Amino acid sequence: MIDRAPDRPTVRVEDVHKRFGRLEVLRGISFDVARGEVVVVIGPSGSGKSTLLRCINHLEKIQQGRIYVDGELVGYRVENGNLKEESEARIARQRSRVGFVFQRFNLFQHLSAIENLTEAPVHVLGLSPRLAREQAREMLSVVGLEDKARAMPAQLSGGQQQRVAIARALMMNPKLMLFDEPTSALDPELVGEVLKVIKYLARTTGMTMIVVTHEMDFAADVANRILFMDGGVVVEEGPPAQFDNPREPRTREFLRRVLQRDGAEEETEPDKLDVNGGSQ
Repeated sequence: MIDRAPDRPTVRVEDVHKRFGRLEVLRGISFDVARGEVVVVIGPSGSGKSTLLRCINHLEKIQQGRIYVDGELVGYRVENGNLKEESEARIARQRSRVGFVFQRFNLFQHLSAIENLTEAPVHVLGLSPRLAREQAREMLSVVGLEDKARAMPAQLSGGQQQRVAIARALMMNPKLMLFDEPTSALDPELVGEVLKVIKYLARTTGMTMIVVTHEMDFAADVANRILFMDGGVVVEEGPPAQFDNPREPRTREFLRRVLQRDGAEEETEPDKLDVNGGSQ
């Protein structure tokens, strides 16, 4: 089922419910993401943020509602007014148009950086190996890793691996990019290099993005709109400036805790431990 209206949003989420057994993780989520918009999703652990992204890419099945990407119903088709799950081949085709960057880098450990980038374009899109390698070198340059083409994942830092993962997702020329807390698995000193790449993409490519993150300065800098989730629902949404003085008490409490945590980290950062356990 495809909505061919010229002004359709890139993403439409309609009354989505997701349960794991008796636990309802998403409880009626609805929102649109316009073409070229960057939406940042924030909220406490367990609020349903990552599950929401996985449902958009049909990595998780929903129990109620509908999700559309570029006007096409994701993961299902309508038969006699009822939803039926699509074939694996069609779902795979839909996923190929959506880039997904996970918390963990999920690189193929036995392949070099450039081989990680060329694997899907060659075998899924049918690109020639020569053209795929040319495009991969260009993409590695975009993320600042043109000199790491032959490096194996084990030879790269966490930040470098995540940048390879971003480049790999971009190789599929996606209509939508999903980022699931892309810096949460990184050491603090490596976070900035990954956020810099995402900021560059947001500002220069016009790509539609949904980013789940706990980095509030980054959210305020790149988002067109922020969604705050808690308890499986969208509690508050609006432009970044709105979150300087949130309307909802739950949003204010969440941001207060985040600011306290970040402040505590800044206070303890100058004290580093030597190999014997003493401060220096």
